[in-house]
Amino acid sequence: MRINGGRLLLDIKASPGASKTEFAGLQGERLRIRVAAAPEDGKANEELAGFLSKVLGCAKRDIVLESGEKSRLKTLGLPASCAAALAAAAGLTQGQAPSGTGQNSRRQNTQTKPA
Repeated sequence: MRINGGRLLLDIKASPGASKTEFAGLQGERLRIRVAAAPEDGKANEELAGFLSKVLGCAKRDIVLESGEKSRLKTLGLPASCAAALAAAAGLTQGQAPSGTGQNSRRQNTQTKPA
């Protein structure tokens, strides 16, 4: 995740054909997102944009596919104002860029039950 020209550039790895669309952790420098649409005729790209729009509270028209139209590795452009919402929704700490946290990293429940 980086800011360039007032836009948030988000590198993702999409996994189309999932049972539901959801964040799936980090893979290297990319945010992994499972996408509940087939990778044909732009359906997965549309589902991805709709998911991010809903989760981040920004207009779908403001989410631009910068690169990776027919690839699982994509770069999306979003309004820079979405950075905090993205960090919260994806489980990143504020200001944390996706970085090598493991190929199959998943958030673990770190809450403890009161005694």
